[in-house]
Amino acid sequence: MVKIRLARVGKKKQPTYRLVVSDSRKDTLGTYLENLGTYNPSINPKQININAERIKHWLGVGAQPSPTVHNLLVSQGIIDAAKVKASKTNQKKNQAKAEEAKANDKDTKDIEAKADGKEEAAAATDAPQPKVDAPKAQETKDKADDKPSDKEPEAKTEPEPAKEEPQSDDKDTK
Repeated sequence: MVKIRLARVGKKKQPTYRLVVSDSRKDTLGTYLENLGTYNPSINPKQININAERIKHWLGVGAQPSPTVHNLLVSQGIIDAAKVKASKTNQKKNQAKAEEAKANDKDTKDIEAKADGKEEAAAATDAPQPKVDAPKAQETKDKADDKPSDKEPEAKTEPEPAKEEPQSDDKDTK
């Protein structure tokens, strides 16, 4: 993929940049296809020299500008688009914050669900409990055991029959 990006040149602590067209797999300091201009952020106001015709040509051919170059081209009026966020470090921090917020939202939903579950459980204890038919429960367990699995067969043990809990005679007083 061909990219339009900045190649740093200049002295130590005095950066100037070239706008170059190069293959995205190559180093920015290595060979490039074409030099499209310069950018000097050290002086005030920032100096930008751009060959607009050649930039439009490369964009028409399919070259992709880096986020910083995209923002420079938008500020110069060469392309009509919204500016994009160019910092990768802030993106990582923002993603971490978003994941943390999702986890917090999930925790609060779990807490609310547990609170709702406790209210439902309290209402369920007031209602009479239905009897569970022990042979039917055992049949469903046997069917589950009959299904083939990829794991090694384990020694089968007979499931213990379901024990019926003694019902309290709170409502049935004779």
